[in-house]
Order: sequence, then C-alpha cells, then structure tokens
Amino acid sequence: MAALSPSLPSEHINGTSSSYTSGLAPDVNGSANGTNGTTTTAAPTAFDPELFKSYLLALLPPVIGSTPEELEELFLDEEFEDRVSRFAAEGGSVLYVQKVKEEAEDEGPPIYAYHLTSHLTYSARHVSTVALIKRTPVLDTLVPLASQLHILNLFGGDETPYESLHAVVSQAVKPWFDAFVGARGSGKDADGKLGIPMTKRKFAELELSLLHLQQNVEIPETDLVIHPQIRKAVELARSQGVRPTIAHIPAHILNDSSFLNTLQGHVNIWIKSIQGVTKLSRDVSSGTASQEINFWLSLERALEGIEAQLRSDAVNMVLDCLRNAKRFHATVSFIADTGLKEATDVVHKYNQLMKDFPLNDLLSATDLDKIQEAIIAIFNHINKKLKLSPYPIRRALPLVEAISKDFNDQLLRVLTSHRLTYTPYETFDRLLGQTQELFRTWDDQIKEFTNVAREVTRRRSEKFIPIRIQPAHAKLMERTRYLRDWRKQHEQLALMTGPTRGLANIGKDVGGMDMEEEVKEAYEIIKSIDVLDVSVEGTEIWVTAENAYNERVARVENQIIARLRDRLGTARNANEMFRVFSKFNSLFVRPKIRGAIQEYQTQLIDSVKDDIKRLHDKFKTQYRHSEAYHMAQMRDLPPIAGAIIWARQIERQLFTYMKRVEDVLGKGWELYAEGQKLQAESTSFRRKLDTKPVFEAWLNDINRRDMGINGRLFEVMRIRGGAGGYQLAVNFDPQTITLFKETRNLLWLGFSVPHAVSNVAKEAKRVYPHAVSLMETVRTYGQTLDLIDSNKGIEMLIAEHRNNAQKMIGKGMSLKWEHFSSPYDHRFVGSGIGDGRENKHVQYVREFASIVSVLQDKANSLIDSYKEISRLVEELHTCPFSFEAFSELIGKIQAAIDRLNLEGYANLDHWVAELDQKVEGILLGRLKDIIQLWCQEFDRTDDGDTRRDLTVRDHTLKRRGDKRTKEEKNSEGLLTLAPVVHEIRIQNQVIFLDPPIEYARDTWIRQLHEWLGIVCRQRRLQSSRYEIGLQLSGRAAADLSYVSLLTRFTDNTLEKPFTLIETKVQQVKEYVAKWLQFQSLWDLEAEYVFNRLGDSLANWQQLLTEIRQTRSTFDNSETQHSFGVVVIDYEQVQSKVNAKYDSWQRDILSRFGVKLGNAMKEMHASILKARHDLESHSIEGLVGGPRRF
Repeated sequence: MAALSPSLPSEHINGTSSSYTSGLAPDVNGSANGTNGTTTTAAPTAFDPELFKSYLLALLPPVIGSTPEELEELFLDEEFEDRVSRFAAEGGSVLYVQKVKEEAEDEGPPIYAYHLTSHLTYSARHVSTVALIKRTPVLDTLVPLASQLHILNLFGGDETPYESLHAVVSQAVKPWFDAFVGARGSGKDADGKLGIPMTKRKFAELELSLLHLQQNVEIPETDLVIHPQIRKAVELARSQGVRPTIAHIPAHILNDSSFLNTLQGHVNIWIKSIQGVTKLSRDVSSGTASQEINFWLSLERALEGIEAQLRSDAVNMVLDCLRNAKRFHATVSFIADTGLKEATDVVHKYNQLMKDFPLNDLLSATDLDKIQEAIIAIFNHINKKLKLSPYPIRRALPLVEAISKDFNDQLLRVLTSHRLTYTPYETFDRLLGQTQELFRTWDDQIKEFTNVAREVTRRRSEKFIPIRIQPAHAKLMERTRYLRDWRKQHEQLALMTGPTRGLANIGKDVGGMDMEEEVKEAYEIIKSIDVLDVSVEGTEIWVTAENAYNERVARVENQIIARLRDRLGTARNANEMFRVFSKFNSLFVRPKIRGAIQEYQTQLIDSVKDDIKRLHDKFKTQYRHSEAYHMAQMRDLPPIAGAIIWARQIERQLFTYMKRVEDVLGKGWELYAEGQKLQAESTSFRRKLDTKPVFEAWLNDINRRDMGINGRLFEVMRIRGGAGGYQLAVNFDPQTITLFKETRNLLWLGFSVPHAVSNVAKEAKRVYPHAVSLMETVRTYGQTLDLIDSNKGIEMLIAEHRNNAQKMIGKGMSLKWEHFSSPYDHRFVGSGIGDGRENKHVQYVREFASIVSVLQDKANSLIDSYKEISRLVEELHTCPFSFEAFSELIGKIQAAIDRLNLEGYANLDHWVAELDQKVEGILLGRLKDIIQLWCQEFDRTDDGDTRRDLTVRDHTLKRRGDKRTKEEKNSEGLLTLAPVVHEIRIQNQVIFLDPPIEYARDTWIRQLHEWLGIVCRQRRLQSSRYEIGLQLSGRAAADLSYVSLLTRFTDNTLEKPFTLIETKVQQVKEYVAKWLQFQSLWDLEAEYVFNRLGDSLANWQQLLTEIRQTRSTFDNSETQHSFGVVVIDYEQVQSKVNAKYDSWQRDILSRFGVKLGNAMKEMHASILKARHDLESHSIEGLVGGPRRF
C-alpha cells in the first residue's frame, strides 16, 4: 500500500500554480472593479468528465500497472459520466478504481478487469484498489485535480492487509504527523491543550494493533461435520418447538448400518480435528511476547467455540444415535480422546497470566517515563500471576526474554525519535540518565522475578532449571552507558575550548588552530552516524567514527597541554596551581592531559604539608577553645560527642588533602620519597586524632558516678541575694540528660556503649521528655507569675487558673521519678494519649503542662486586653467631648469585657465594678470641666471677651497634666452658646418682648442638659451581658447609664450654671422693664398729665428734665443691646417710641411755654403794679415818719 503522487501530463503538473492563479483572477478583478465594492461570485460551471478521464489515464497506468487500452473498459460504462458528476458535485464522496483478476480456465496470462465504484468491497481476486478522496467539497474545473484529490493505493491479494496497513501507519502517516508537530515548535503545555500527546498515543496503539494482527498465530477453525439427516431432524424439532431427540429420525434410517457407519466416521473426524486444536502448541522463543499472549488467548476462544459446538443439539443427537445402536466404543471415550477437558483446564489456568497482560502499555509507550511505568506494571503482573497460574517457568523465561526484545525495540524507537547527537547536552544527559534508570529498573524487576520463579519452582516441585535471563538490550545498555560518558567528556572539552573559559584563542596564539571549531568538526563526524546501532555493521561504523573523532581531538589536547604547562610554570605558589587544576579539572579525565601535569608533584606536596601543619595548629588549640565548641552548644551537641565530631572533621579534612593530591597527581603518589614522608606524617597525625581514648575516659567517668534516676519531682529552692524568697524547681540532674544525649550521639558515631550505661541512658531517654516538659513547664509558670505580678490589675481575673496550677504543683510534690522509669517501661509503652491504662504520672506531666500552658495563654491574652482597656480608659481623659467619641471608647471597653466574659475569667463582676468606678471618676472630672467651661462661655460680655475662672483652670492643669490643655481647647472650641435674640415689639399700641424671657431660660437649661447628657447618657460598663438570668430580671434605666454622676458633686459645681442663668434672666428683666415703661406713652391722657402737674412750674421743669434724661434709652444709633448670651433687639419699637416721645415732648413743652408765658405776664403785671404803687407814695411822708427796719 502506498500514497502516490501520480505522473500527470505537464499541463496538470507544471501548470498548477499558474492555472490556479489564472482561475482565481476573474474573481479578484471582478471584486476590485465592482461598482459598489461587493464581492461577485462567478456562476458555477458543470464539471467536465473528460477532464477526469484524462486525469485517470495519466494516473492509473504507472500506479496499478495497466495500459491505457486496458483502461478503456473503465470509461465504456454507461454510468461513468453520471458517477463522475456526482463525485465532483457531492461533498465528502470518494471513488475507488478496482483491479480484479478474472478466473481463467487455461494457464495463459492473467486477465484483469477494471471497475470504477463508490462502494468498496474486498475479495481474494482484488489485485489493487486506488482510492480517490476529495480534499474540497466540490471539484473545480479551473483548478488542477492534483491539488484537489488525495490518492491512496490499497493492495490486495491472498495475503491479509495487515502488513501494508502497518507500513502505511508506521512509515508514512505517523512520521508525517510527528514531523508536523515538531516543526510547530510549541511547548508541552500547548501540545497538551491541543490533544497532541493523546493523538500520538492513538497512532502508537493503532500501529501496535496492526502489528498484533500480523503476529497472531492462526488457530485452525474447527467446524464439526453434521450428517444431513441429523440436521434435517434438528430443524424439524425446532420447527415443532420441542427438544430434538432420536425420535425425530425415521426408524429405518436410525437402524441403517451405513447411516451409523457414516455417523461413526464423522465422530472420528471430530476427534482428530479437536485433537488438532487441543494438542496445538508453539515455541515461545520463536516469536514475540505478544504472539505468545495472543496464542493462549486465541486458543481459549477456539476451545470455547468447540465446547459450544459439542453442546449443540445436532452433536448430542449424533451421539444418542450411536448409543442407541450400541456402538459405545465411539461414544464412551469421545471426550477423553479429544483431550478437550484437560486442554481447556490448562489454557484457562495459563490465561490467568495472559489476561490483562499490560504488554500494550510498553508497545504503545511514547516516552521513557511511560516505558518505565510499563516495565514495572508488566513484572508486577507476572510476579503476581505466576504464584496463581501453573504457567511453566521454562516458558516464562523465554517470555521474559521476548519482553526484553520488545523493551529494546521500544527503547530504540523512542531514543531514535529524539536524534540524540543533535540534541543539547542537557537533554541528551537527561534522556540517557532516564535510560540508565530504566535499565536499573529492569534489573531490579528481574531480581524480583528470579526470586519469584525460584520460589514457584520449589513450591511446584518442578525439575530444577537455572533461572537465567539473556536480555536482548544488553548491548544497547553498554552502548548508552558508553555514549553518556563519551558525550560528557566531549562537552567538558567543548566547554573548556569555548569563548567563556579563556582557551578559545590559545590555538591561534600557539599554532594557528581554532580549537573550538576543531572540536565542533570532530563532533560532526559522530552526528552523521546512528550511535544506537549495536549490530556488527553499526559497531564497526561507530568504531571508525570514534577513531576519526579521537584523531581530531588529539590535536586540541596537545594545544591544551601546552597552555596548561605554561600556566603551571608561571604559577607563583601552590594555591595558584590548585586554582589552575580546579579550573581545568574537568579535562584531567583525559589520560593525555593527566600525564602532562605529573612533574608538579613536589610543589603540591609542599603545599599539602603546609595545610597539614595548619590542621596541627588547629588541633592544638583544643576543642573547648574552638569555635566548633560554641556551635555544638547551639546545636545541642554534648561535650564528648562534640569533641569526637570535631576530631573526625579534622580527620576528614586531612583525608581531603590527601585525596586532593591523589586526584591531581594520580594514584601511587605515596610511592615516591616525598610522598612516603607526607604519608607518614598524615598517618601519625591520624593516630593523634583517634577518638577512642576520649570515649574510654568518658566511660570510666560514667562508671564512677551514681547516675540513678530517683527522688521527688519538685524541690523548693531559696533565692539567694536580692529580696530572698523561695522558688519552685525540678529535681532532675542535668548530667542525666547529658548522659542520654552523649549515648545517643556516640551510638550514631558508631561507638559500642556498654549495656549498663545504655540501660541508664534508656531510662534517661524515657524520662527525658517528661523531665524537659516539667522543666519547661516550671520555667513557663515562673515567667507567667512574674508577668502577672508586673500587671497588678489582672490578678483577680487570672486567680482561678493560677489556683489550678498551684493545685497541680501540690499534687506533684508527692510524686517521684521512680514512677516514670520503672512501671512505665513495661506496662504502658505504646499507650495512646486517650488510653485509660496510661501511667498516671505521665498523665500528670501532661496535665500540668496543659494547665500551665492555659495559664500562660490566658495571662498573655488578658494582659493584652488589660493594656488595651487601660489605653481606652486613659483616652477618656483626652478624647473630644462628644457623644460619639465617648460612646466609641466605652463601646470598645465593653467589647473587651464581653470577650473576657466569653473566655471565662473569674471575678469579672468585681473587676468590672472597680473599672467602672475608675471610669466614673474620669467622667465626673470631665463633667466638672465641661460645666466650668459652660459657665465661662455663658458669662461672657457683649464684646466677646470671656471672664475665665483662672483658679479652676490652674486646678485642672495640676490635676491632669498638660495633656488636658489640648482637650480643653477642643472643648472650648466646640462649646459655643449661640446668643438668644429677643425682640421688643409694639403691636396695637402695646409694647411686649418676643419671645418672652422664659424662653431664654428654657434654651439655656436645655443646652446645659445636652452637654451634660454627652456623659450621662453613656451606657454603663456591664460584666454580665452574657448572663441569661440577669437579662431576664432586667435592671433600672438609671443603672445602665451614668446619670447618677450628677449626684456625686461635692461642691456647688452643678448649682453654679443655674445661678448664672437666673442672674442673667434678672438682668434682662430689668432692662426690658425700662422699655415696657414706655407703654405709658400710649396709655396716659394729656389732660390727666397736665392736671396732675397743675400750675407748678417746678413740676413742669422737673418733668422736662426727666424726659430729656430718659430719651437716652432709645434715642441712639444702636438697634439692640447685648447681654452676652442674650440680645435685646429694639429696632422695631425704637422709632415709634421716639416719635411718641417727640409728640409728648412737644405737647408738654408747648403747654409749659403757655404756663410760663402766663406766669411771666402775671409777674410782669404784679411788678408793674408794685412799681406803680411804689411810685404813688410820697417821699416826705416816708421821711418824717418813724422808720422801722
């Protein structure tokens, strides 16, 4: 079978590209020149069958070996054109051209017939079939058919097509797919997403299945011959629906001797044909493992088919006829003669091994990991089933060897697909490393199989046969091992001659050779051959290529040797030499280079002497004065074991120096004179490093001491110095712990510790966890108590846990160490924690540790909560004076108290009560401060200046420190009383104050209550919010807030703001009363006033003076009067009062003027009269008369 590219006429082959282009040109131009820019599609043209006929005439003659004349009958078919037209127009169709050999009566040349069909058939007379598969849904006349059709040649004949199909899959389809995937260059992750690994596996499985089909051993089919009369009788009985019996056979036929002889002959034929199957066998070593497996599985199916035929009605009727005729010699031994039962039993037991045999996992493996998994699975199956199945060991051995062949073939197939010589070194080394691991896995599995085979042989009492496997992959294993070492040496040489190691230009400097290029060209020789070919011819090719490679590499080695000698010659000291050696150490595996550096032996021996001298100095400083001693203490290494480890480290370093010289100078260096001296010095120093005397001295010291484990668990020790007192300690000798550690480390170091010391160490080891636990628990307990003492506020809460720990200490005062080392040894080893039989002393240690741990955890958690609560309480001093700020802090404190309540701390009620008293004190102080600030704000003057109570301020600063200054400023800034505005209004000639003065009093008291409520309305701290009973009983509202703080003032702090309010109200009342007096301006009658004044000018004059003075109340430029927190607005009434005043003043002044004028007239009249009277008297009469004075 083959997929061919046909030899077509030149116009179909050479003109493919141009025809394709020209065929598309009209479409492209049409779309480009369209008026509206849309794509136009040419109308489909009908496919021309003549074009297909020309194509077949060019294709078929070379492909199926025919002449054009012979093919004419193919085109003479009436349905040819119709079939071709359907093929061209219908999507997904295929046509087959069949070449069939016709039967000829004479022995002349064969005659062939040719058919074109769309339905594929197969017969032995089919010589060849060509499949024409469309690549496009519809064939295009304008495009060459070569680019539209797939061609596949299917061979026929007498043979099965398995070999041809296997060749197509393995040699064409699968390699083409692998090449395509490899060309894409995508990673494993991308391939996995596309399903490529699964596709590869399916290809491998298909290839494997085809291989199995051609390797199967054909089991002859056994078809038992049935006499026509018997067949007729069976059909008659079945038509009647009854069981066939000899009654369905006519009596004359049943007693006919010729009929019976025929039946007996048929039975003998049955026996021989069945024996041909039951006695069938095969040589295991002659084929593959899959053939052996398939042979037994197929044989079982064949035997089951024979048994089914023997159970048929026709066979039973034949045997009944013979029994009826008394011919028992043909029926009695029928089953025994066939050997069917024994063969079926053997095959069934053998197939216990063959069924589900995982050989396909190996044959279909696509990588080395899958091969390894398959090998393990195969041998696990064999080793398991061999113990159950009686499959002979003598057959199992060649079966394993056949598996080795499959293993070798599959390994070669996987490795060859990687093209090892072309892969990078990392990939090469990884692949061959995996290969070596595969071989090791095979060897391990073979060892296990050998043991199983020997055991099975002994159990079956079979004849002894040597269990020996000749692996088919032995040569491949040797080749891969050699290849890996060879490639490693080559990579080392290539790396040293690369541009990064300084040797790239050495050749050019010395001899004009490009060393890097030379090494690459040498490797090219190896790349061109199959390095995994282990056949005789392949081995010869490998040897020839390796020799050519070595010739080229030898010139590079000469250049490297020259450079090495130059560098070693210019080295100033041994360290530089060793640096050179370390740099080129990878090249010393090459014998030629290694031999060139031996002359520097003396210098290196001197440098090693200096290094050994420094080791001497280090050893003479002693272990206790070295850094290693402190490091050993950090790593919990006891002194003796630490000293031994230190000495052994020096010994290993000495050995390293010796090995260093050997690595550089080669083996046998100690045979030289200087080498012998150096060897002698190192040997004497090594004797000084012997650690056995140290161990013996320690052993003698242990034997002199009494290292028993006894006494009480605890002891009370007096604290020396300081305040004195007592301290709890664990009564356990630290030397006992050291003994246990020394013994453990010495045993690890390979020393033989005496049994008595080992027993004491075992007891110490047994007690050690409890002793260490007790020590750690007591230390934790002491630290926790110190922590509690340093935080006095938590003692009450932690008292319960502290009492529990003290109870456990009191309980442990009576316990002794003997209880741990003796009864626990043999009675309670291995008891679980929850086991009721556990030693009570061990349980005590665990409980004590648990209680102290709980105490520590509770103490640490409580201290954190206490510090947080204390911080929040302190923030109550300085937080902004707002309800939200106080509520947030008190809420956080309450949340912390609730958390303590949930955690179950004792005495929480008393502790919360004390905390609440402290919070009350802080809040009371804040209340006093806010009341004082309120009073200062309330008592301010009209111009905004504030009269501060300096005495109160100084007292506050002294009491709380300077941190209150910022808080007071915040509070002052927030505490602002907006002035209450009252308006003096006149309505219906009535003067009144709006709103009344009582509104101001109510506003001020309400503002005062709001500021006090910021503190008083806060929820009081509670310790029992999680107590159901207390929740149900309920509490008074006053108990849940801080309203009661208002009753806690000891001075007149609370009375002061109310006093100020009343004082301010009185002031305002007095001022407002003055305005209200002006109501009389409208109430009084003018005549009443005038009558009241009468004629007394003094009264009139006094009234005018008082009017002028009272006018200053309202006759000004201002419209309001401020009292600080209250403002009296008289703008509305001012003008009206002023006008009324003017009216009254004019009236009174006018009337006063009239009164004054009349008075003046009367006075003037009286004066005139008096003058007249005076002038009327004579002077003489006055002179002569008596004078009186």
